[in-house]
Amino acid sequence: MTDSPGGRGSKSLMENLLGLLRIRVKRGVNLAVRDVRSSDPYIVIKMGKQSDHVDHEMQKLKTRVIKKDVNPEWNEDLTLSVTDPSIPVKLTVYDHDTFSKDDKMGDAEFDIVPYIEALKMDYGGIPSGTIITRVQPCRQNCLSEESCVRWSEGKVIQDLCLRLRNVECGEVEIQLQWIDLPGSKGLS
Repeated sequence: MTDSPGGRGSKSLMENLLGLLRIRVKRGVNLAVRDVRSSDPYIVIKMGKQSDHVDHEMQKLKTRVIKKDVNPEWNEDLTLSVTDPSIPVKLTVYDHDTFSKDDKMGDAEFDIVPYIEALKMDYGGIPSGTIITRVQPCRQNCLSEESCVRWSEGKVIQDLCLRLRNVECGEVEIQLQWIDLPGSKGLS
């Protein structure tokens, strides 16, 4: 089998792929007002670096717009391919505008390393709801409260409440869940 002219084929992506990170974007709380009395928020999630290196290709996902609501409930699942867990995930909230450029309503960044480390442990026989590890809010993260990684119905999940930066107010609640992909490198 010959490689593609660029030296990297689709096989190489699967060899470097650890799995998929499903991010459930639950809701926004007390988001900033950017229109007359409300906002039309949506969220963009990005992971990766903008470079020539194929392994860290920028991924960009978006929720739907929710009209006139500063406390929106999305409950949408967005899925990222993970090749390097040390790269943080960036989340930006925007206000959708029909006739002008969409306004930024704050951003946050979160690290998936504690979650990935928890995924590597063996949880045979522990009861559902057991807290595996806790991540404390600090200046290096955007957590507004303690985040727990827990074992729930046979899966490792993490709930995060992120305080938005570069804005006067607002938080976003998300949940992380891992999806193993057959044929991928995996986490071992």
